[in-house]
Amino acid sequence: MTGLRSALECYLSMRQGLGYKYQDQARQLSKFVSFMEARKATTITTKLALAWATLPPRSDISSAMRLTVVRGFARHVASIDPKTEVPPNGIFPQRRRPKPYIYSEREINALLAAALALPPITGLRRWTYHHLFGVITVTGMRLSEATGLQRSDVDLKDGVLTVRQGKFGKSRLLPLHPTTREALRSYAERRDRHLGSRCCAHFFVAERGGRLVKQYVHRVFCRLSREIGLRRPGDSSRPRVHDLRHFFAIRTLLGWYREGTDVEKRLPILSTYLGHTCVRDTYWYLSACPDLMQEAVRRLDCRWEVKS
Repeated sequence: MTGLRSALECYLSMRQGLGYKYQDQARQLSKFVSFMEARKATTITTKLALAWATLPPRSDISSAMRLTVVRGFARHVASIDPKTEVPPNGIFPQRRRPKPYIYSEREINALLAAALALPPITGLRRWTYHHLFGVITVTGMRLSEATGLQRSDVDLKDGVLTVRQGKFGKSRLLPLHPTTREALRSYAERRDRHLGSRCCAHFFVAERGGRLVKQYVHRVFCRLSREIGLRRPGDSSRPRVHDLRHFFAIRTLLGWYREGTDVEKRLPILSTYLGHTCVRDTYWYLSACPDLMQEAVRRLDCRWEVKS
């Protein structure tokens, strides 16, 4: 085992021990170390890091992401090997967080209705996707959290979902509205009648009872969004399944503003519900949605009028 390979094992152990899943990054760094080993290079340099980051297939975004992964590893190795060069920031254009697509209520209803029309007409598939997209919309769960739900995580008696090992390894409880609880109860009963003992331990399952695979979920979503006119043929970027989560967050914030609620006091609650590690991530929605900006400005104008 080379020194870099050994250092990589230590680095990954440290990152994952802090609660980061770090799976994609681990695969990328393993490829980078293999790249270094093939060149018999024992010291990380900016030149070598750039050469690896710009290997095909490449784009400014993918190369920047690769270099970011190497940068973190290089900082770790630099404490062991002072000759290590840490690639500087700013080599590639800074990646901007994608602006969320703001669904309308009509579009959400059309998407859920289209899911119910999925073939086969006598199968479970259409009910699975109808309820999967529905529960993401009304709880703001991440897709990986929803597909990862176990049967034991869904308490239909008390109406609580347990999200285990979400982003950064955090778990949380999500109380459900009575209508959501009844919808999930209906799905669970239909699923069990359809599959019987063939069903796996996951709550949302594929047609034959296995776990849902995220790439297939995205494929189904793309198909449905084109059918209802949300995407043009060949448009692969927007809207996304993840934007259903944004819909929940934005609708919640808009509701608070329009009710006259003290949004600043409530933001930590929403942040916890969404599984954000920092309330700053929840504040991002205020600038991402024009309607929220208008409500915030209206609230500010009212305060100024009172003071004057």
